[in-house]
Amino acid sequence: MKERFAVAQEEKTALCIVAHADDIEFDGAGMLALWIREGWRVYYVICTDGSGGGPDDATDVSAAARQRVIEIRQQEQRAAAQILGVQDVIFLGYPDGELQPDLRLQRELVRLLRQYRPARVLFQSPDRTWTPTLIIQRYHPDHMAAGQAALSAVYPASQNPWAFPDLFEQGFKPHKVDEVYITNAPILNYIVDITEVMDLKMAALRAHVSQMGEQMVQMEQLLRSIDAETGQKYGYTYAEAYHRIDHR
Repeated sequence: MKERFAVAQEEKTALCIVAHADDIEFDGAGMLALWIREGWRVYYVICTDGSGGGPDDATDVSAAARQRVIEIRQQEQRAAAQILGVQDVIFLGYPDGELQPDLRLQRELVRLLRQYRPARVLFQSPDRTWTPTLIIQRYHPDHMAAGQAALSAVYPASQNPWAFPDLFEQGFKPHKVDEVYITNAPILNYIVDITEVMDLKMAALRAHVSQMGEQMVQMEQLLRSIDAETGQKYGYTYAEAYHRIDHR
């Protein structure tokens, strides 16, 4: 199920669009680490500000407290990205927990797609998987909103010169993405052996100290078990699964 696709060196740019800091580390850091080893320039787009990601037992949710959370989560995401060798992290700053797949978000994503002109784009599923049972934690409303907006931005808006004409007039010319990778999709058709970079993925996850806290060891064990279960199905020690779309 895993294939190699030849891409010219000058075109090896990938954009990863997710809702929150740490989403990429859970769902896609293994494949991205492999891409980076192959010479890809990878950029992260984090849609929300992370202000709703403080501790569950918080006693202070004031504006000042939320600002501290924002700053910590950005620092941690940059640290995680640096571990993998990511080029840059772009924070859009939408309020955490309130993300909507509206035209404002789509326009921002289209602008980034036309600016960075990636051959590959990774984002979260806009749809839930109900079988064998719904795993609620995978389908935060912000995740699905980010996925829906990203899908609409990739097609048709980014490649359509008539979509968002103000961007066209500003010099952001249409761009067509070649490959799309979707995490936690209802149908998974692309398996990636991440065994050789599993420790690197875990190192990136550990950068999110504020999110893991005292559960860091348990979360790492959980993620290893998930990736091991995926890998076992296809003869790998660890693997990640995606829905891949060839859009060329």
